[in-house]
Amino acid sequence: MSLETDEDEHSIEMHLPYVYKVFENYIDEIKIVPILVGALTESAERQYGKLLAPYLDDPQNLFIVSSDFCHWGVRFDYTYYADEDGNVTQSLARVGGKKNFVPPGKSQKIFESIRQLDHEGMEKIEQGDHANFCKYLARTKNTICGRHPIGVLLAALAETDKDKSENNTGTDTVYRIQFVQYAQSSNVLSTSDSSVSYASAFVQQQQQ
Repeated sequence: MSLETDEDEHSIEMHLPYVYKVFENYIDEIKIVPILVGALTESAERQYGKLLAPYLDDPQNLFIVSSDFCHWGVRFDYTYYADEDGNVTQSLARVGGKKNFVPPGKSQKIFESIRQLDHEGMEKIEQGDHANFCKYLARTKNTICGRHPIGVLLAALAETDKDKSENNTGTDTVYRIQFVQYAQSSNVLSTSDSSVSYASAFVQQQQQ
């Protein structure tokens, strides 16, 4: 990794203080293995998911996946809009034709549209369906910066389920993904505004 790429990244260094705090009494007993995930195809996500699945299934390992959610605004080159029925339109900046364009009539506010876009993505992730998550991204173009690490995680979870089914072992054990928090940096009201969304979730192994 080049120095420039490292400086542009804002993932592991954001988590290390929290990791240290959680494991401070055992810090000499743990080993951190950073994995930087770039822009991958859907098939590449499946390949890396297959490689990582055995480690994910090992209860001694903890995976932390870093991602913001929607980066909305002209400065992010993303001003897509979802109406109340979930129909996603093209860029509001192009539709409105002016920088401070506001959706007319009784349309939901832009920050509500962003929340709807994000929550649809969160639902796809909670369903654990890698292919459907990829289809959602292709349709909405949502600027989830960690979409590829999330894709690798979903592919790895699918691979562990597949292995257990084929080997008839642990078939009563399933993984559950649940989001526990969501927020936006600001409430976007017009195309002159911008925001970044944040969401957090956990993956838990459960007995059926």
